[in-house]
Amino acid sequence: MSPRITRRRFLKASAATVGAGYFHSATALSASRAAAGPNGKLYFAGIGVGGKGDGDISQAGRLGEVVAICDIDEDYLAKKAKQFPSAKKYFDYRKMLEEMGKDIDAVTVSTPDHTHAPASIMAMKMKKHVYCQKPLTHTVFEARQMRDIAKQMGVATQMGNQGSAASGLRRAVELIQDGIIGPVRAAHVWTNRPIWPQAPAVMSRPPEAPIPAHVHWDQFIGPAPFRPYAVYDQAVSRRGGAYHPFSWRGWWDFGTGALGDMACHTANMAFRALNLGHPTTVTADATDVNPETYPSSAKVTYGFPARGNMPAVTLTWYEGRRDGKKLLPPDDLVQKAISIDTNPKHKGNLVESGSILVGDKGMLYSPDDYGAEFFLYPAKAFEGVNKTKPERLPINARGDYGMKAEWVDAIKGGSPASSDFGFAAMLTETILLGNIAIRLTGERLEWNGPDLKFTNNSNANQFVHYEYRKGWTL
Repeated sequence: MSPRITRRRFLKASAATVGAGYFHSATALSASRAAAGPNGKLYFAGIGVGGKGDGDISQAGRLGEVVAICDIDEDYLAKKAKQFPSAKKYFDYRKMLEEMGKDIDAVTVSTPDHTHAPASIMAMKMKKHVYCQKPLTHTVFEARQMRDIAKQMGVATQMGNQGSAASGLRRAVELIQDGIIGPVRAAHVWTNRPIWPQAPAVMSRPPEAPIPAHVHWDQFIGPAPFRPYAVYDQAVSRRGGAYHPFSWRGWWDFGTGALGDMACHTANMAFRALNLGHPTTVTADATDVNPETYPSSAKVTYGFPARGNMPAVTLTWYEGRRDGKKLLPPDDLVQKAISIDTNPKHKGNLVESGSILVGDKGMLYSPDDYGAEFFLYPAKAFEGVNKTKPERLPINARGDYGMKAEWVDAIKGGSPASSDFGFAAMLTETILLGNIAIRLTGERLEWNGPDLKFTNNSNANQFVHYEYRKGWTL
């Protein structure tokens, strides 16, 4: 853990008004204090050790000892075993936790979205601390369960939206909450996703293909309805498998699409800065909606009520292309954003992913997936403003590894991590409501967050969660 992230600094920050929008919860850590103490060694297990999971468990291993690794792909598992030769290998996380539970303090979960919650919740119910990749869950209901069970079990948690550690994001949160651009009534977030096959190129399942010898297919399917293994034609994707190892993101049964993949990053700064919680309305305008894959384009608008001294606000999400053009915020905002972006790498163009917050006195533009860089409009009105280093919030500035270090500090009795499940579950719940609106494109949905249900459309409630396949539970 960076010596700059201290308990004293956190307590000082959380006492300030600005801190309330950054660190949303103070999960009890009685279990973590019993686990290792402030100086004890931690023993980690990795669930999903290929792709992003490769880095996640490696970083955790720098902060303790890796004693078990699990992946449905034997090739990924064999590669990771070379780095951690003494770690026990598993293909099924359920068996790993049952056999190794007494030897594990904490787990990283870096699987496809549909197995995030089942794996994490099983671990938390065993009082294991959990670091789970974004988006936190596959369904809205699962997100609520993750928050509630983490609190109930008193475990330390963190979601892997690494921009949360960035100094620029933390400074943007401070400035917005200080009112630098006045009351914010609109936020806009856009993405370069999707970058995997989905509608309109793919809207039906490819034909069945033989399961590769190194893939444990039943474990990949997990709680989802069973389907055969399949491979794309090279004209669709050169990555081969239609679901594993990469293209699962574009399928409703396994992934959460562009919105789930990136909004936990790109909407993170706005969500924190504006102290957002439950939206009351959500509406989508999407194209190529179908029961198998995510759409070719979507515009999702969330309506949030007033919060304290902050006015009601809309947050609009843009993904994909329509009529050959990328979906983006209104052109007047785009032109203002371009006019204040002094980063030479952007060459006077709007970036592929970013966010804009519109206030009564000005505008904040972040040309960054993580909100780590930002500019203020009009530029002359904000000359000399510190835009790089937080002044009240704790400094981390160690990126993805810093998120693991922050989590370990929480395990050992320190401050709750910046994206613990108290915050991350609310962010994820909100984001995934957008995918429900996409399924019912054009309909204005009214949401009762505390009761976890839509009040004006009973058909929408079927998408809040689904029945797991036999053998898989929360």
